[in-house]
Amino acid sequence: MWGLSAFLIFSFSRFPNISVMEKINAVITGVGGYVPDYILDNEEMSQFVDTSDEWIMERIGVKTRHILRPEQGSGVSYLMTRAVRQLLEKTQVDPASVEMVICATTTPDYHFPSTASIVIGNTGLTHAFGFDMEAACAGFLYAMEVAANYIRSGRYKRIIVCGGDHMSSMTNYQDRNTCPIFGDGAACVMMEATTEEVGLLDGYYRVEASYEHLHMAAGGSAKMPSHETVDAREHFVYQEGRPVFKHAVTKMADAVETIAKRNGLTKENITWVVPHQANVRIESAVARRIGVDEDHVMINIDHMANTSGGTLPLCLWEYEPQLKKGDKLIFTAFGAGFSWGASYMVWGYDGAAEAQKSPAQFYKEGEISREEWYRLRKGEKSE
Repeated sequence: MWGLSAFLIFSFSRFPNISVMEKINAVITGVGGYVPDYILDNEEMSQFVDTSDEWIMERIGVKTRHILRPEQGSGVSYLMTRAVRQLLEKTQVDPASVEMVICATTTPDYHFPSTASIVIGNTGLTHAFGFDMEAACAGFLYAMEVAANYIRSGRYKRIIVCGGDHMSSMTNYQDRNTCPIFGDGAACVMMEATTEEVGLLDGYYRVEASYEHLHMAAGGSAKMPSHETVDAREHFVYQEGRPVFKHAVTKMADAVETIAKRNGLTKENITWVVPHQANVRIESAVARRIGVDEDHVMINIDHMANTSGGTLPLCLWEYEPQLKKGDKLIFTAFGAGFSWGASYMVWGYDGAAEAQKSPAQFYKEGEISREEWYRLRKGEKSE
């Protein structure tokens, strides 16, 4: 009895505006993002690998991708640091009030220390602890659920969840089947406690131990780096497109359908589907499966490519001006492992006003030339 009393007293003192009898939800209260300056388009890519703009657009749907070059910065921590700084600027949150940082990435700066610890140090989050999560392209989806449960426990009030990858660091630019797919970028969200019926309300997550079709063969403790592994180019992404495509469509669609049925969601009341940006044909197939029109599906693969752990939060970053409080979102992702799932979220704020504070800055062909993009970016302060 004393244990329960102590818990109730602790909860009330930590959240004085929240009744101990009220349910605590975890809601997104802000979004930040960052993509590197350099733009690699299909025309340039066709100069060093046997491919073409027509081939890439037909099979993948990618026109351009952002690439982090050494002269600008290094490591996924650079991308995430820029994203977190923008998030703090937009939300005007006291950095000392952030209690935790979770970084979903497959391309950490080092085996150790964690990318989260580097981001925490770079951004002055002096009272936060943090850690990395590695679930490939499903990483951010899983990380949101982990953060939400920390908040639901009543012990934490404010958590930053980052998702992103420096995919060019493990992309084989001699492999025409994989190199057009990937780009670099990161984004993050602030998740906070609320008693409103908004935020992350449900989730469905699964793993199937099947990795022969999608993996990096060497570099881990099972097959440590050696001259042989480097010569065999085993430190890059290996993917067999056909089986991965088939599994991704089936698993993501099944997960979305499960979440929709569990929560009474239909094509009439789903505001947005937020899918992992792996292939435009996969995104279209998932939307068709549940009957949602494509204009209610967040898509940015054409100018962002597949940033792995960054795809979902980068969609939120880009589409934030269109988000309204009460919008119903279904997130879904599929990655190596295989790992996949879906989650249901009710959006917690009107995004248009927040997005104006620090607009998402990305390159989109047809709206601005690459030369104009570079010229405008030169005015930014270097890190």
